[in-house]
This record gives sequence, C-alpha cells and structure tokens, in this order.
Amino acid sequence: MANRTTIFAVLILSSALFSCNAAGPGPSGGAVFNVLSFGAKPGKKQESTQAFIKAWNAACNFNGQSTLLIPLGIYKLGETIFRGPCKSPIPITVQVQGTLQAVSDPSAYSGDGWISFDSVNGLILTGGGTIDGQGRVLWQYNNCKTNGNCVLLAASIYMNNVNNSNVNGINLINSMGFHMHITGSNLIMIHSLSITAPGNSPNTDGIHISKSNTVEVSMSVIRTGDDCISIGQGSTNVTINAVTCGPGHGISVGSLGKEPKELDVKGLIVKNCTLLGTTNGIRIKTYPASNPSRASGMLFQDIVMDNVMNPIIIDQHYGTKSTKPSLVNIHDVDYQNIRGTTLSPIAVSLMCSSQVPCQNVHLQNINLQFKGIGRRPTSVCANAKVGYSGLQIPPPCKI
Repeated sequence: MANRTTIFAVLILSSALFSCNAAGPGPSGGAVFNVLSFGAKPGKKQESTQAFIKAWNAACNFNGQSTLLIPLGIYKLGETIFRGPCKSPIPITVQVQGTLQAVSDPSAYSGDGWISFDSVNGLILTGGGTIDGQGRVLWQYNNCKTNGNCVLLAASIYMNNVNNSNVNGINLINSMGFHMHITGSNLIMIHSLSITAPGNSPNTDGIHISKSNTVEVSMSVIRTGDDCISIGQGSTNVTINAVTCGPGHGISVGSLGKEPKELDVKGLIVKNCTLLGTTNGIRIKTYPASNPSRASGMLFQDIVMDNVMNPIIIDQHYGTKSTKPSLVNIHDVDYQNIRGTTLSPIAVSLMCSSQVPCQNVHLQNINLQFKGIGRRPTSVCANAKVGYSGLQIPPPCKI
C-alpha cells in the first residue's frame, strides 16, 4: 500500500479538474456524456433509468478520459447499475449536479442497491447534487421491530468490487435501506458528505463497510435513524476521521457473528469525531452463539460525546436471547481521550464473551460526566482484561 497516498492525491486532483470542466469537454482529449443527450427527462414523473445506463455505457467504453454529467434537475430512477470494467482510462467521473429520486416501489429493486457501481476502477463520484432514496414511503416495510415480515431494502449507493475511488461532495437523504454500502472494494476515499434521515427511520445506516480494505471516511456529517457508520465482517484498515454523527446509533463495529464463517475485522481507527445525542457512542456488538472470528487492532481517539446514552460499549450478547456465548474474539482495543457527557449513569460498559474474553483493552484519559442529578457515572465489565492510564471518569471497573 505504499502508493495509497499518491493514488488518493491523483483522484482528488482529477475530481477538481472535472468539476471545473463539468459542462464542456474533459481535459486531455476527454469527453463529457450528458444524460440529457441520451434521453433523460428531468421531472418527478417520467423515469430516466435507461437513459442513465446508456450514458454510463458510452462514458465507460469511451477511448479517453470521460465524465458522466447529471445536470441540474430532478431525475426519477429505478434500479440503476453502472457496471464495469471500463475501457476509458481512470478515473471515470460521475458528476451529480441535480437530484436523483428513487422509484418508491420495493418490487422495482432486485438487488442490494438502488444506484450500484459494480467492478469499476478509478471512480470519482462528486458534484454537489442530492441522492434521495424516497425512504419515507417504504420504511414501513423495513422496521423489523414492528413488522415481522420486514425486508432488507436497497441501499441508495451500493459499491461492489470498486477500487481506487473517491466519493465527495454528495448529499444523501432518506435512503430506503443503507445510504451507502461498500463491499468487496479497496482503496476508497469518502469525504465531505452530508447524509440525512429522521432519527426514527429504520435501518438507514449512513455508511456500511464490509469485506473491504483501506477505506477512509472523513469530514462528513451523518444524521440518521441507525448507525452513523457501521463496520461489518471482513473490513480491514478502515479510518474514520472528523465525522459528526447524530441523531442515530453512533459508530458501530458489527453486528458481527450473525452469519457462518464470517471474515475477521482488523485495523480500525476512529479519531476526531463528535457524537451528538446518539443512542450509542462507539460500540462493538456481536451475536451470541456465533461461529469463531476476530475483531482486533482498534483505536478510538479524541472523541467528543455530547449527551450520548451509551458512550463506550462492547456488547457480545447483541440481537438474541441465546445463552450460548459469542465466539467473536475481541482484542487489542484502545480508547484514548474520550470526553463529554453521558445520559446514562453507566458510561462504560464492556460486556464480553465468557468463552473468548476480551483481551488487551485499554482506556486512557476518559472523562465522561453524567448529566443526571445526584449520581456519578460508573463502569461495568464482564469477561474483559482491561488496563487503565491517566484520568478515569467513570472510575475503572471493579472486577
């Protein structure tokens, strides 16, 4: 990964160049493929799915630098798959200036995504536009707490086997399911996003990452009804920096252990983040009765909690009432410089597996003040080997 910084720098520079040339020919003999030229019809009624796919195919197969331009206007889209690999040299840019609105019919989506990028190398997704999942109409089908027949709805942006790519300057609102789902991908930089859905919207995670390596999320504001960012199985070398979350369920590792033979999670850094009124702050959650796997090498550093219900939490009894212990082995986890206010008197809860206790968990300079009257914050721990240094509010667990 020695060239990771260079690759990201090239992508950012290329993004800036394309944004300056969005309405005309691209640089270095490239071309701009405007969806209007392929039959897209702005407006809230007529669907433009096939026009978008035709414009993408033309840009993807162009023998030169190419940009797919979505100009100002509102475009109604059903399931839209931008499929590679592309013949055009990298990067290929998708410049979203207008607003994309999803068809509000769950039967219109056969896969995991509403707008999908599949097998694309060197994608730049940018432009300042809005991607509206129209989830308000469909959330009734996605609330598993109230609907026993709930279904997993499509992610607004689904990226599978996407590499060396940059997503920036996009507004995502009211997704059906996840706002963004990244899986099977490598070298992905995400920054300067705004992601918004009501605090009571179900399963509207801001960004879900799974089975991917070297993903960086930064300088974004995420307000949803579920996890701000969730880290799923097989995620390695993930960095989350300068992200503001809330409302929602906080930043979560997991849920892990639900599926058989899950891949390990390794190498997570969460730093310089702020959580505002979230249900949880930084959480690691695993299912009981899971198959063996590992979650290790995690650093949570310089994080502000503002009226968070459960600021620091490891929950290895998540999701079901099974008495069988989780077999997800959590180890090498550092919490450094975590400060702010908790709405619960239990500010630190480390409830690990009796079968594979948490190892090498360390808390340094923790200052979480309880907002309630007449009580001090406390810590609870079970099956965890925990070390402490520096300030500790709440006091360390008594094991």
